[in-house]
Amino acid sequence: MEKCLKDKQVCPLTYVLSIMGGKWKAIILWHLMNDGVQRYGDLKRGVGAITHKMLSQQLKELVEDKLIHRKEYHQIPPKVEYCLSEKGMTLIPILNAMSQWGEQHM
Repeated sequence: MEKCLKDKQVCPLTYVLSIMGGKWKAIILWHLMNDGVQRYGDLKRGVGAITHKMLSQQLKELVEDKLIHRKEYHQIPPKVEYCLSEKGMTLIPILNAMSQWGEQHM
């Protein structure tokens, strides 16, 4: 952390928080990690209190950061599925550690 404070450059922790920060991204990633491939409606039900606008925005950012894949099927009705990307799967140990910490300190 000292390196983060001394250097004016982005440190690793700042980078992680920039792509995973906020209230919803870790929760979305957690659901994709535990439930596998999910459609938008499934994620909305799983995450709960998130608005449609916020879920759409968070999913878009996670796709842009290459943490999840978005697969669109060209059919009627339209179908879109989300899953963890290879890069996103590298966060599994971190998400598990956060969950264990939460269980111990709730």
